Amino acid sequence: MDAFVNWARNQSATPSEVRVPASASEVADAVREAAKTGRRVRMTGTGHSFTGVALTDGILLRPGALTGVLDAGDGWVTVAAGTPLHALNEELHRRGLALANMGDITAQTAAGAIQTGTHGTGRHVGGLADQVVELEMVLADGSVTTVREGDLFDAARVGLGALGILTAVTFRVEPAFLLRNRRDPMAFSRILDQLDDLTEADDHLDFFWLPHTDTCLVKRNNRHPGPARPPAAFKRWLDNVFLENTLFGAACALGARFPGAVPAINGISARMLGSSECVDTSYKIFTSVREVRFLEMEYAVPRHHLAQALRETRDLVERSGWPITFPVEVRVTPPSDAWLSTAYGRPSAYVACHVYRQAPNPAYFEGVEEIMVRLGGRPHWGKLHTRDADYLRGVYPRFGDFLALRREMDPDGLFSNDYLDRVLGASREG
Repeated sequence: MDAFVNWARNQSATPSEVRVPASASEVADAVREAAKTGRRVRMTGTGHSFTGVALTDGILLRPGALTGVLDAGDGWVTVAAGTPLHALNEELHRRGLALANMGDITAQTAAGAIQTGTHGTGRHVGGLADQVVELEMVLADGSVTTVREGDLFDAARVGLGALGILTAVTFRVEPAFLLRNRRDPMAFSRILDQLDDLTEADDHLDFFWLPHTDTCLVKRNNRHPGPARPPAAFKRWLDNVFLENTLFGAACALGARFPGAVPAINGISARMLGSSECVDTSYKIFTSVREVRFLEMEYAVPRHHLAQALRETRDLVERSGWPITFPVEVRVTPPSDAWLSTAYGRPSAYVACHVYRQAPNPAYFEGVEEIMVRLGGRPHWGKLHTRDADYLRGVYPRFGDFLALRREMDPDGLFSNDYLDRVLGASREG
């Protein structure tokens, strides 16, 4: 039987059956078959979650045949749930359209990205779920429904696949636009002093702190009237492929073999950082190439707690002596109205910690998680964390409503798995 292994290679499952549905009706057939035979059913994405959110021991649906643009109109585009984000970006660009905001990874499927709360960074525009205007989904009784408003819509946009299996997603889109990207090194201490001004000054702010240094790389993206000034092909390859992947991967491997050298390696990296600027198509600015495999934990904290979260994280790293090669990434988003969005009801800041896949450091994640939990943090659904339903109930105002809706729509736990039973509680009646 085919096994499922995620991108980071830290999650795997061997389902009882694998299917590759090509339509909503074929997904519905699989759901009815699972119910009939007493098995569970999940639709996986491309495996870019670090948690077990996509796993199942029952019928695993692979999304490879559910792809492409299904319909489009004035300001909206409907895509099949398995459409990779990179393919969506290219098709939208061909039509002279774009998403208003997105994260930096484009390997995920449209459905997988919104179900786990994938987000980018933005002063006024939220994550992918906040750009959804309609969902087509298969429910536990095998029926196919379309939702565009109301409780089910607000719950299912970041639904973890717990309320039904998405088969199509309609996004709000707009005319294609250019972004001016400016990258500058900046002292961590200076950023902490100017944090409020920084988060309010740009359309999209993203910065990375290099542990064991006082250096950050700050990325500011703002809309630009043109003309485009894209980086030369060699410059794009040098930055996006060689420096950020090939050379960085070699540095990670060296640090894994000689942990004591990590502070010096990061110091060299900090000195190599320089300023740059370009103007390019929005999705080319938003997105990055990520070839070095890593493990990641990310928490969303109330925006006003960001400075404290960063100070305590820096102090933890300095105090512990852990060799941390990967930068700590910081982003911001406005409030969301999707019930289980990590930004629900509050302006949010995201602190993401990574470790090289070959050199895991559970104590690092545990220490940072303790900081974020004290600050009312919400863990990213697709990234490593140890929180359970008891904790999450206290940080999500609509958590109880989500659980009630889940019990009503899936009383037998057809869409459940071990991860959902931990973060949402067991769903099977009795």
